[in-house]
Amino acid sequence: MKCQALVIVVAILLGTFIQSASADDIRPAYLELSEISPDRFQVLWKVPAKGNAQRLALGVKFDSQTRILNEPVDGYIGSAHLQRWAIERSGGLTGQAIHIEGLEKIATEVLLRIEYLDGRTSINRVTPDAPIHVVTAPPGMIETIKTYFTLGVEHILIGFDHLLFVLVLMILVPNLRKLVLTITAFTIAHSITLSLAALSVIRVPVPPVEACIALSIVFVSTEIIRSQRGNPGIAEQHPWLVAFTFGLLHGLGFAAALERIGLPQTDIPAALLFFNVGVEIGQLAFVAILLLLGRLMKNYFRILPIMTRGVPAYIAGSLAAFWTIERTVAFWN
Repeated sequence: MKCQALVIVVAILLGTFIQSASADDIRPAYLELSEISPDRFQVLWKVPAKGNAQRLALGVKFDSQTRILNEPVDGYIGSAHLQRWAIERSGGLTGQAIHIEGLEKIATEVLLRIEYLDGRTSINRVTPDAPIHVVTAPPGMIETIKTYFTLGVEHILIGFDHLLFVLVLMILVPNLRKLVLTITAFTIAHSITLSLAALSVIRVPVPPVEACIALSIVFVSTEIIRSQRGNPGIAEQHPWLVAFTFGLLHGLGFAAALERIGLPQTDIPAALLFFNVGVEIGQLAFVAILLLLGRLMKNYFRILPIMTRGVPAYIAGSLAAFWTIERTVAFWN
């Protein structure tokens, strides 16, 4: 189990480095339309940017029936360029064709959120393959469940730090029964804090949480190396306790992503539940794929030199240490 992680970790880290190198191209843009009175909407348009001179070349174009009520007010906040303005469309947004100009040329997507006066919320993704989105009637319960379940699955599968933490847990715990208990503890913990933070019961600044999530990977990687040297620590002796403790932090990270999306006021329990379910399904799929690959390739890994056993932990720990420093510097600046 420990050796099988070598190729898998390298593949994941290569994907991560590729993702990091082109992060400005694939970070999603965000378009929010909030109904402020019948037929009138406040527009928030958020585009990834690097400084005042660099931003993704994306724009929003509404159909000819839409009237712009004021000139956009814009500015840079963090790593994003924001614009705000108001629009009016007789009869509301149903049937409105929203064109994200330039999207077909950029490897990213746009998250479109529409919030109505009665509390109903619509969440949609606009992709390069379909840069024009036609607004439909406000969604019902089934549409909300499908949307938030899909968002949950997608979030965990592109959350490289969360997946890397699960991976180092799998390297640490080769016994399948103990692994199931460890992953279960991690799941319970991050479900608790995800729910509490999403419902605003607890509020924690996001940047320190992200730095601590990276630090959790460093800690478990260090514990793996200690164990391989014959000096097992608390993580190997009580892996479920470590997984539960750090799972609380990871849940706050999931909640930060959900906060950016928002919850529909009319279907909060269903949206929260199925976002959480989506996260768990994505996580279980990741674990299942690793276990299957390990079973298929176990004969190959038997011939690897024993000195290579620590390579996955060193790679994972080094990348996580870089993330820790990068994220710490970012929130202090």
